[in-house]
Formats: sequence, structure tokens, C-alpha cells
Amino acid sequence: MTEPALTVVPRAEAPASWLRFKALALHSIQSAHTRRAYEHALDQFHLWYQPAEHGAFSKLVVEAYRAQLLAQGLAPSSINVQLAALRKLASEAAARGLLAPEVAAGIGTVEGAKHSGIRAGNWLTREQAQTLLRLPDTETLQGQRDQALLALLIGCGLRRSELAALTIEHIQPRDGRWVIVDLVGKGSRVRTVPMPAWAKASLDRWIASAGFAAGKLMRPVNKAGQLAGTSMTAQSIFEVVERYSERLGIRVAPHDLRRTFAKLAHKGHAPLEQIQLSLGHASVQTTERYLGLEQDLTDAPCDHLGLKL
Repeated sequence: MTEPALTVVPRAEAPASWLRFKALALHSIQSAHTRRAYEHALDQFHLWYQPAEHGAFSKLVVEAYRAQLLAQGLAPSSINVQLAALRKLASEAAARGLLAPEVAAGIGTVEGAKHSGIRAGNWLTREQAQTLLRLPDTETLQGQRDQALLALLIGCGLRRSELAALTIEHIQPRDGRWVIVDLVGKGSRVRTVPMPAWAKASLDRWIASAGFAAGKLMRPVNKAGQLAGTSMTAQSIFEVVERYSERLGIRVAPHDLRRTFAKLAHKGHAPLEQIQLSLGHASVQTTERYLGLEQDLTDAPCDHLGLKL
């Protein structure tokens, strides 16, 4: 039995049909974060779209929706996620014969919202990062866990989802130092991340006190100071960082600690491509945006060649 041609209709009229079409766009997405963002984006589009008013799903419809999002004053990044989800829906529908290929191709050409300048983001200075690392009470089990958590986020530049998935088995010696091996990051990219000695020392203290020898590194601790499970969620890690950032007096999230890693490494003269490898960025341009790099015309690279004519 073949599926009907793609016709997006209001949720109240055909919820089962919409859920089936939405599943087309989501089924091949491996990242849980991307899948969640796309699902929300598609639901928002579905609430807006009225076939009787807007016509068949097409490039014109998506352009009208883009104009609506811009009129709402949404951030370019939010708008571009919405459009990416619609492009994904169109391409998957076309691959299954539910949408004409030329219509899907047209939707794929709808331009995203342009960013004005480079988003700076938040990050900590070296002194602020040092203070944050010393905030947990390492006389308690929870404090030891929290210090290890902060040390891995700042010292290794991990995403909170990566830290939530990290196990003891990931920590191995390589070339005379401790590293995180076979870490699966965004886009299913696998990388090896070097670990600073101070982060490893904090991690060892937590593991020894908690008394486990395998499995997830980050684990919940109850009010009695005892282990209360075998793993923490990415949201729980977010809440730990939020709690200590309030004590620090500077509101930062786990991703800001990832930016802090990049910023401090760059200020310490770490090569840009090595920072890129540690962060797991597919493109060095992404790393440059993390760092807020701009071309320096007063002290340019060509001034350091040491050549004369």
C-alpha cells in the first residue's frame, strides 16, 4: 500500500497523517539534540500552516514562513533551525515519492537568516575558571563529583551530552598521558581528547571515594552523601553547572565552559587546528567563531615570515 502524496494539514484535522510525515524528517537523525530541535520546529510550522490559506507545501510557503519568523524577531539561529527542519522534511518526502523532486529542490534553496557579526557567547577568564573549580567542597562525595564534572567540562572542552555518556573505559593512556578515547560527538564524529593532569587527579579522587571501577563517570549523589544511581543526565549536568555559576556570580552554562576551554587554550598559544580536534569541530571556521577571531591587519601573519627582498 503506497502512502498518499505529502499534504501538510492542521493538526486538529489529521494528527496521524502529520505524525507520519514528521517521522520522515526525524527518522535518520542520530543526534538526540538535533532530533528534538527539528521536532519542535516542525510542530511550530504545523501550527502556522493552513493549506487553504497558504496553498500546497512549496518554496513559496516556506519563504512566507521565513518572513513570518523574521517578523517575530527571532534570532537567526532559531530561524535557521526551523528552515533546516523543513528542508529535511522536503528531501525525505521527495525520496519516498511523496513530494515532487523539483518542489523539494526549491525548498532547499530558501535562504536562511543572516547573522550580523559574530556571536561572542559567554566564557570565563582564567581567574574565574580557577575560582569555579575551587568552589565544590571536596570534603564531601558530592563536592568531589562536582569538581570532577567541572574539571572535565573546562579541561577537555566536552559537551554536556558527551560528559553524560563518558565511562571509565574511555579514559586510557596514550603517548605518555591520559586521554579520552573513542569519544562520539556531534554528527557521530569520533575523536580522542587529551586530559590535563589536574582534571585526571580530580577524576581519580571522585572515583576512589565513590568506589566504582567501571561504567559511567558521572553519577548522582543523594543528600546523605551516597551514590544514588549509575548515571546522570545531560540536564542534571546542566543544573550542577548552573548551581556553581550562581555561587560564582557569573551565569554560565556547560557550553560556555566549552568556550572557556577554547578561549584559554588559544590564549595559551595552542594551535588552532589542535583546538579544533579537541572540540570535535568538523570545520575550523566553527572553532574560529567560538574564539571570536578577527583578522588582525596591524600584526598580520605575513609580518612574521622573516623574509626580505
